[in-house]
Amino acid sequence: MRWQDGLRLTGSALTSQPLRSLLTLLGVAVGIAAVAILTAIGEGLRGYVLESFAQFGTRVVTVRPGKIHTAGLGGLLASVRPLAIADAEALRRLPHVEAVVPIIQGNGDIHSGALNRRVDILGSGHQLATAWQVRMALGQFLPAPRDGRSPPYVVLGHKLREELFGTANPLGALVRVGGTRFRVIGVMGRKGNLLGFDLDDIAYIPVDWAESLFNRNGLVKVHVLFDTGTRAAPFAERVRRLLVERHGREDFSLTSQDDLLGSLNRILATLTLGIAALGGISLLVGAVGILTIMTTTVGERSAEIGLLRAIGAAPRQVLGLFLAEATLLSLLGGLLGLGLVGLLLVTLQELAPGLPLRLSPALVLLALLLAALVGVAAGLAPARRAARLRPVEALRSE
Repeated sequence: MRWQDGLRLTGSALTSQPLRSLLTLLGVAVGIAAVAILTAIGEGLRGYVLESFAQFGTRVVTVRPGKIHTAGLGGLLASVRPLAIADAEALRRLPHVEAVVPIIQGNGDIHSGALNRRVDILGSGHQLATAWQVRMALGQFLPAPRDGRSPPYVVLGHKLREELFGTANPLGALVRVGGTRFRVIGVMGRKGNLLGFDLDDIAYIPVDWAESLFNRNGLVKVHVLFDTGTRAAPFAERVRRLLVERHGREDFSLTSQDDLLGSLNRILATLTLGIAALGGISLLVGAVGILTIMTTTVGERSAEIGLLRAIGAAPRQVLGLFLAEATLLSLLGGLLGLGLVGLLLVTLQELAPGLPLRLSPALVLLALLLAALVGVAAGLAPARRAARLRPVEALRSE
């Protein structure tokens, strides 16, 4: 049998029952569309989270007070002494350090005239703008301390500025943060949200003022940014040795941004696979549809199979015909599914423009390959049954 004849037979088998073929195509199409859309959403969310964290720099070692020790009942957090501002200043003198950002976080009231808001307050150092790649919309960021004490300046997040001052220029204005007067020295450019945390609705004050405001005797953490020619692991070891010398023991924890991003990437990749597996259930339903249709087709076309065998068609040729029919069904379903994917992506972008979506060309090719594999897997058993039919018995079934 020539391959042209085989294609004609396969095509005529699909068009002889158009409604049944269309319903089978839709089963595969919905499965492919579900897998592709859910994977695109998962990849988009993974990229969004990683990019959100990466905007604060990837060459960062974070120091936190406290060391987790393993005991019989689990992890216990123990700290001999807090992480002080003086520790941050000592870290600033290490070789290959580009910026050191001490952090104290809290929340409190901020007053401007008759307006009052309760916001997040971030106490930090003057190098935060360098480390976090901050763009200033107005003015400048916090200056370096003078004579060991920072001036009482505050930098407003973009949204906080609009809430307190509207379109007016706030530079030079006096506001009360937690009952203490600060002068507005700058306004941050838009930074957006990070995992639901609005970075534009924050008041930034010097870390030493935050220590007094929140009645703390130590820092929450310190970010240490190192230069591009330095590897994270050796640099983190230098940070560890310095702090051990100052504290007398290792009562702190170190985390590099590369480690954090790597862990996040692994977690989010696993989540994406789980989401895609949920979509795969729909594809499994499509495979069952192909299996059902092909099994029914073998029963209906027994006489045709017997005639093909009687005129000399080999069992492997009959097997190839039915496998080609199942594969063609699934591939057409895959193409229809990709059309549905395009329509759904456009609809989602219109209804939810902020939803991160990432559909790669490799995913499109994988979807088509998956459709073909589904067709082969679902059509294999019916095709083998057709190939094993004896010509005389198949002709008698007419």
